[in-house]
Formats: sequence, structure tokens, C-alpha cells
Amino acid sequence: MSVRIDITGLRPERVAVVPSPLAELGMALHALSEPGHHPGLQGWVTGVTARLDSHLADRMCEADFLWRTTFSDLFMPFAGVPGRSTLPGATLADDLDLLDKLSDEQFVDAALEFTCALPYSTGGVSALDDAEVRRRALDLAAARGPQQLRFSERLLADPPRIRDWLRQFARDCDEAFFAEAWSRLRHQLAADARRKTDLLRHKGLAEALAAVSPAVTLDEGAARITVDKLGDGRSATADGGLLLVPTSLGWPHLMVLHRHGWQPVLHYPVGSPELASPPSVEQLTMRMTALSHPVRMRICRYLARSAYTTGELAQVHGMTAPEISRHLGVLKKAGLVTTRRRGRYVLHQLDVTVVARLGSDFLEGILR
Repeated sequence: MSVRIDITGLRPERVAVVPSPLAELGMALHALSEPGHHPGLQGWVTGVTARLDSHLADRMCEADFLWRTTFSDLFMPFAGVPGRSTLPGATLADDLDLLDKLSDEQFVDAALEFTCALPYSTGGVSALDDAEVRRRALDLAAARGPQQLRFSERLLADPPRIRDWLRQFARDCDEAFFAEAWSRLRHQLAADARRKTDLLRHKGLAEALAAVSPAVTLDEGAARITVDKLGDGRSATADGGLLLVPTSLGWPHLMVLHRHGWQPVLHYPVGSPELASPPSVEQLTMRMTALSHPVRMRICRYLARSAYTTGELAQVHGMTAPEISRHLGVLKKAGLVTTRRRGRYVLHQLDVTVVARLGSDFLEGILR
């Protein structure tokens, strides 16, 4: 399983390593909403949360599925600008201006990614244009809860209003906590970008990609980049470029933006903080046995990002609901999965805090 990027015809000057303030804000919001994914940021998360204005904290919950359960491509609008060669902005304001260059269809489709209603690596009809796609998106949003459904309804009814909401929310976050963080982080990210750029110029793309992550490899003969992830996807640079965007707050997430028609982006972490020690040998044995099945590993990848119903997991994995239930039972017995009821839906989610104690290799593998 992997994400593949066809780079046939890609010219060296069309590969760029550039930090993005907006992408890093997305990672900051994710870390604040899912601190279990980022054990090394506990101190920063605690400090920001303690001084956060209650009104802004409420607004952070209003659409947290854009950065908590998915990494919305809206935080990388530069990749969707026509021509597929736009670079991230030098400032957060510059990045936010690029949101206005996305069409309503691009904006809505990227915002609805959390519903899994639309194809990602291949082209498809927009929810703005097709009643059936729209209905399915709203049904899947409803399964996530009333908050997600309300957001999706507002988004489909008035995309410019949600676009304005997101811009203002980002500005308010910048004033409240992100400007201070970015003033520290941008120097580290800029330094890493310079190092990777030097590698590109003097040793080539293969060396630069190897420095990004051991999970990223280049087959020069096939003109293909492969990113080893628990997921499948494909993209192509075509007549556009390739972007490498470093993140400090995003470890351990190595992400690939491979949305159809957008410029491919590798969003890679520049640090690897240590995680806690494993639990007892007995608990570890039970948990590792539960995770020894490839299907259960794939289920864990989904449940690490969001809560899913048994039916949703069955549809995604092409299995029956009873088969999925048996796998979930093994994971729950090992204490790796929690279950909660929301109305008529029963939602399952990975306990990332428990998984983190298994070791950084496994956590990085399922969150990559």
C-alpha cells in the first residue's frame, strides 16, 4: 500500500521546498484538538489551551473535523491554484489570499473531504453540481453528528460565507496564539528548506526525498515517487510542479496531497520527539497480537483519524459487517478501540494514547 506520484517530464526547477504558514496553522489546530497524536507538544498544547479565549475555543470546535479527523487541503490552497505551480505565501495573510483563487467547487470538495463522499485521486462530479453526490455527502456528515451536518449544509448553501468564516477564524487564531508560535518555528522550517534545496541542487531529487523521510523513495527509471503509507493513492505532476512543505508541529504525520487536478505536495515533519515506554509485557503481547492482522492495521489507520460505524468500515474495506465486527472485537478486547453511541449510530475510534505507548514506529506508521 502506498501513494504514488508520477513525475514524468518534471523539470528540476519545478521542485520547490517552501514552508507554509497556513499549513502549519492547520497542524497547530490538529495538535490542539488531538494532543494524543503529538506527545512531544504536551507543554505547548497545555499553555495555549490555558490562555485561549472561550469564544475562540468554541469556534475551534465548530469545524474541527477539517483538521482533527482529516487534514483538509484547504490549508494548502496554493496546490489548487490553476497552473499547479503556485508556491505557499510568505505570510499567513498571503496564504489566506490564495483561498480566494480556488473555485467554489474546489473549496467545497476540499471542505467535504471528511465525509469521504467524493473521489480524491480521480476526478468526479462536485457536490455543488450533482444532487446525488450532495445527498450522500449530507448523509455521511449526519453520521458524524449534528455539528458536522450543520457545517455541511451551510457550506453547500453558501460557499463564500464559509470561505469568509475560515479566513476570519485563521486571523483570530493567528492573533491568539499562532503568530507567537510561527515567529519561532519559521526559522527552523526555513533552515530545513534551505538544506533540502541544497540537496536538490547538488545531489538530486532522490537524495532530497531520502532526507525528507525513509518512507519516500524515487524510482528514476519509472519516473515515480512512492510514499509508503497505509493507504492507496496516485497523482501526477503533469505540466505542474512538486512541492515539499516542512512542518514542525506535524510530527509524526507524513502527508501527501494527491487530490485530482491539484499540485502534488509532500508535507513532511522535521522533528521526531520520543514517545513513552510500552506497557506491561502481558498487555503488549495482547495488543501486538491484535495488530498482527493486516486488516486490523488498516482499520486502525481509519480509526486513528476519526470515529466510524461498523457499516462505514465494511464499505471502505469491501467486507461484511459481521467480519468487521469480529476484527473490532479483537481490537476492543486489547484495549485499543473505544466505542460510543451517538443517536442511532455506534461509533468506534482508536485510543491513540494507548497506541502511542506501543512505540513510535507503529504510531508513525498508521498516522503517516
